[in-house]
Amino acid sequence: MNAFFTELAKKLAERWVGLLAVPGLLFVGVTWAGSRLGWAHALDLTMLRAQVTALGTEQGKLTVSAQILTAVWLLLAACGIGLVVQALTAPVRGLWLGQWPRGLHGLRDRLTRARSDRWNAHVETRHALQRAHPAAERTPAQQAAIDAAADRANRIALAPPARPTWMGDRVAAVEQVALNRYSLDLAFAWPRLWLVLPDPVRADISAAHGQFAATVVTFAWAIPYAVLTVWWWPAAVVALAVALTGWTRARSALAELTDLTEAAVDLHGRTLATSLGTSPLETTGPLSQDEGRAITRQTRKGR
Repeated sequence: MNAFFTELAKKLAERWVGLLAVPGLLFVGVTWAGSRLGWAHALDLTMLRAQVTALGTEQGKLTVSAQILTAVWLLLAACGIGLVVQALTAPVRGLWLGQWPRGLHGLRDRLTRARSDRWNAHVETRHALQRAHPAAERTPAQQAAIDAAADRANRIALAPPARPTWMGDRVAAVEQVALNRYSLDLAFAWPRLWLVLPDPVRADISAAHGQFAATVVTFAWAIPYAVLTVWWWPAAVVALAVALTGWTRARSALAELTDLTEAAVDLHGRTLATSLGTSPLETTGPLSQDEGRAITRQTRKGR
């Protein structure tokens, strides 16, 4: 048991250093440099070197106890800004996934309608091309045009848009596909499905979720750098770079997470059905819609 808690303490220390201390100390350093240089001398490296030298000289004159207190203050400041960034991850995640506050519902609805209109236009184009060029007589060029129209629709959303953002629709599409294909309410069925998934599948999904969570934290660090722009304009470049890095990585991580989730439903939905007793043990293959409805009734429990 002692060994378990020792290993847990190590992992918590590694997480503290990775999420709070190192990025926080970097931000504290940049803040100090930016406050010293200001807008007028934002890129003056000579002045920065002079300031660093002066700081080193001042610190060298301090007593050991004063130097220790300075180091403690730096760590506390780094942890403080790190905790602020952690608090910002919830609104960032909500913004990305289309879970907007009440005051933004009007904008949310307008953006959702715009995405839906674009998606429907591409889908209608695809259907028109399919009607104009029957499969038996279709040329490779005509099939390529149909595939291109389908790809344009899929780039917007994999199901009829229901959220104002791409990431939000990517998550909503998994639930919509499960409902359309299997009549399965994934919001209620997922906790039960998770418990019967094989360990390697759960590990892959957990890793993908962890990657997405890390990208949210990365993006959230752009916010304090954007605030620092008031005193030092190069911080705007840093904020933009951090935000773009977090956002692009988030799209990739979320795409992987939703693909794995949909695949888990396709491949292991039958395991859930047999575990709940809604399907005979000897049955194989994907869920039928009748089985999906039975699972939904059982997991919703009348709710």
